[in-house]
Amino acid sequence: GAPPADILTRRLLDLRYAGSETPLSVLEPEDGDWAAAFARDHRTRFGYERPGRDVEIVTARVRGIAEVRAEDGTGEIAQGEVAAQGEVSAPARTSEPIRTESIWFPEVGRLEAPVYARAALTAGQVVRGPALLLEDTGTVVLDPGFEAELGAEGILFVRDVAGPKRPAKLDLERADPVRLEVFGNRFMSIAEQMGAVLRNTSVSTNIKERLDYSCAVFDEAGGLVANAPHIPVHLGAMAETVRIARERFPDLEEGDAVMTNDPQAGGSHLPDVTIVTPVFCGPSAASFFVASRGHHADLGGKTPGSMPADSTCLEEEGVVFEPFLLVRRGRFDEARVRDLLNGARYPARNPDDNVAELEAMLAANRAGERLLQALVVDHGLDAVTVTMRQLQEAAAGKVAREIGRLPDGVHRFEDQMDDGTPVCVALSIDGERMIIDFEGSGRVHPGNLNAPRAVVYAAVIYVLRTLVEERIPLNGGCLAPVEIRIPAGSFLDPPPAAAVVGGNVETSQRIVDVLLGALGRVAASQGTMNNVAFGDDTYGYYETIGGGAGAGPVFDGASGVHTHMTNTRITDPEVLEARHPVRLVEFSLRRGSGGAGRHRGGDGLVRHYAFQAPATVSLLTERRTCAPYGLEGGAPGAPGRNEVHRRDGRREVVGGRETVSVEAGDELRIETPGGGGFGCP
Repeated sequence: GAPPADILTRRLLDLRYAGSETPLSVLEPEDGDWAAAFARDHRTRFGYERPGRDVEIVTARVRGIAEVRAEDGTGEIAQGEVAAQGEVSAPARTSEPIRTESIWFPEVGRLEAPVYARAALTAGQVVRGPALLLEDTGTVVLDPGFEAELGAEGILFVRDVAGPKRPAKLDLERADPVRLEVFGNRFMSIAEQMGAVLRNTSVSTNIKERLDYSCAVFDEAGGLVANAPHIPVHLGAMAETVRIARERFPDLEEGDAVMTNDPQAGGSHLPDVTIVTPVFCGPSAASFFVASRGHHADLGGKTPGSMPADSTCLEEEGVVFEPFLLVRRGRFDEARVRDLLNGARYPARNPDDNVAELEAMLAANRAGERLLQALVVDHGLDAVTVTMRQLQEAAAGKVAREIGRLPDGVHRFEDQMDDGTPVCVALSIDGERMIIDFEGSGRVHPGNLNAPRAVVYAAVIYVLRTLVEERIPLNGGCLAPVEIRIPAGSFLDPPPAAAVVGGNVETSQRIVDVLLGALGRVAASQGTMNNVAFGDDTYGYYETIGGGAGAGPVFDGASGVHTHMTNTRITDPEVLEARHPVRLVEFSLRRGSGGAGRHRGGDGLVRHYAFQAPATVSLLTERRTCAPYGLEGGAPGAPGRNEVHRRDGRREVVGGRETVSVEAGDELRIETPGGGGFGCP
């Protein structure tokens, strides 16, 4: 119904690099050079471009826009205004504040601010900031320099006006708890938004469906500031990767990104690839770092999914990326990535997917970079860097206070892997300090249960965080009151070529078990991630399965959940069956598998697959012979069980760490362990 002369037409193309999954909507450039416009937008959005790569058109769009006119036909509405629906008469009265509160505002600090009930405001009433407007379902915060006016239709119009003069800078000498809370949530939000970008731009079920990824924010020294609540086993490991990236590449520039999955560089196991991006908020060295770690569906190795059950050296587990510059001054080095993916003894099965995942991770880091830079623009570099340090100091103080509540002395606990390899710990507590000593743990493992040091640190930081009941960001400060001693030559400090795929997923769980056992806080949870990987030469699929959680002194253990060092979801049956030649026969609770006690352990799960085509299956599971322990007289949880049901009717019990071949019509049944009980029944 708009006159043709009033219609503004805009043409857009959704473009993407050939082979990638994420298009960008590009507005028609004035010079008509769509490729150049796309390259500029891609660099702005993702932080890099790929010269020479074909660009493909996904969607062509034409958008018509007509300017709205007021109902009385008097002319166009000025931008930002709304057509009047009736005359607004001067208010007969104005509501008064219901009280006054001392409120912290960014860049201003604490101010006395009136608090209004929005429902009591009258049409035309203007409220100047600082102020709070209370609603039934929320709160409107008016910062200094803003005012709000209630319109006739009950709509609140907020305007930026000249407000009171703001102090030159915040008082950063004192660790204001309100400022720490506000900034801590901002840092956590940045990590969470990075994760959302990674998930939305990824191509694999591991990241998109199972959420097997982590994103985090680090200070200029590589200290962990905020890690979104993703995968606990990634936590300490990522900080080590960032520190190594800083050391090996001291001259990082804006537009650079470092990539690695090397266990000797803070890696966990080879499918977990990490990208570290420096964030520059000044002319000199990097002010901060952001990093993302994602589990790739396949990165080569002896078996599809890069989780071989019987690996004895690192190269059998996949392609090793020693730290290198994946992006240099905005140029993505795809050629080198593909050379490495294809040149290993056991090359990657689908390099296109690996490259697409790396692009998604770069996009996540780019989002984190922009958000941190915006935070600095809003509050200043000093405020952000000082608050990062104070947040870590606050976490250290809270962990120290919790340690101080534990009885002094040496608290020991020992458990073992299913093959008998011991995992030992002694907690020596003296006031608010703790020494964690793993002396007595097994020597370097001949198989793949070796856990890199970074994984041990991740398990420790996780347990320390669980001691603090307060809601604090999980950051590197948690380790400050603690000294960690790992015996050289043990399977908790393996040499460079040692196989580690099981150490990341299984040994990490046992480390948590012995630490919690020494503290006497909770019975053992299922103590395994129940890793299942299968595929052929064309694809690889991987998932972890939940089980029973251990009970505590005042609670039962949860049933059918991921516990401790893993926090992934499981792939929905519809997605699993649509993307892979497998059918899910059963997915249910394993009733009665939790240990008895005054408080019962949680029940495990049953996951039963029927294969529609031949495949190689790798199982990396523990607690099949060594049951999850109970505490204070509680019974242990039931150990897990793996079975293959052949199409001819035969049933085979499969060990905890085995590779098996299946044919079309064969089935795999996984019964996961229950959690231990707490207290005498």
